Amino acid sequence: MPRPQMLKLAEVLTEIGMSRAAFYRMRARGQGPRLIKLPNGQLRVRRTDLDAWLSECEEVAA
Repeated sequence: MPRPQMLKLAEVLTEIGMSRAAFYRMRARGQGPRLIKLPNGQLRVRRTDLDAWLSECEEVAA
C-alpha cells in the first residue's frame, strides 16, 4: 500500500492561494486542514486531508 502524499506548508498555501499569516489566523479559529508536525519541526499536510477539507469548504459555500 503506498504511503499518502505529504505536502509542505508552502505547497498547501500556493494551492489554496492563501498567505502564511492568513492560514495561521484560520488555524487559530480551529479551521483548516489537519497538520502533521515532523520530528524536525517542519509541518506537513496529507493530500487526503487537504482534499477532504477543500470538499468541506465547498459544501459550506453551497
